[in-house]
Amino acid sequence: MYTLFTAKYSRSLMVEMVLAEGGIEYTTSPLDMKAGQHHEAEYRAVNPAGWIPALQTPSGNVLYETPAINLWLCETHGLDLAPSTHDPGRGMFLSALFNVTGEIEPAFKRYFYPQRTSPRPDLIDETRSLAWRDIRDRLAPIDHRLSNDGPFFLGQRFTLADLTLAYWMTYVQNRDRIDDFPAVARAFEQTRARPALTESFQLLETWINR
Repeated sequence: MYTLFTAKYSRSLMVEMVLAEGGIEYTTSPLDMKAGQHHEAEYRAVNPAGWIPALQTPSGNVLYETPAINLWLCETHGLDLAPSTHDPGRGMFLSALFNVTGEIEPAFKRYFYPQRTSPRPDLIDETRSLAWRDIRDRLAPIDHRLSNDGPFFLGQRFTLADLTLAYWMTYVQNRDRIDDFPAVARAFEQTRARPALTESFQLLETWINR
């Protein structure tokens, strides 16, 4: 059985969404990030990078980096969330997934942790504002794509790329900005309504609203 090392406010919930979609059994090993448990030697032995989540497989191997864990789960278990290498939609799927994980996610990280990238303490607010501008700039072409070929990145087919985008759009919705991107908003609503995902999205929204 899988063991997922989790923490509140980490992307471990995104991995749990994939596990839920796939009906894959797992147990969790929660850590307290505020107490710094992810920096302690015991967890560093699991994931030397010290980041959460990490997934211990039944073979004993430990995987980390959320996009890699999720893609590996999809491919290992043959989930329809990831088109196979021979699937005509594979290229478009990878393009969409890497766009979200390589462009949207880093912008959110700059938004939530501006002190990490701000050149000076007095520029933290400006750094956050620029990060939000980047998020909006990167959502615009996605909204255009989904409005023409949606509701999801591969039309009617729901994939890991859509799940990943919807996870981050929870934060945009919380700031009453998602209606600026109607096609993205439509994809988000359809994703959060999926039976296997509803509970996780409700939990994420609870965390955000606290």
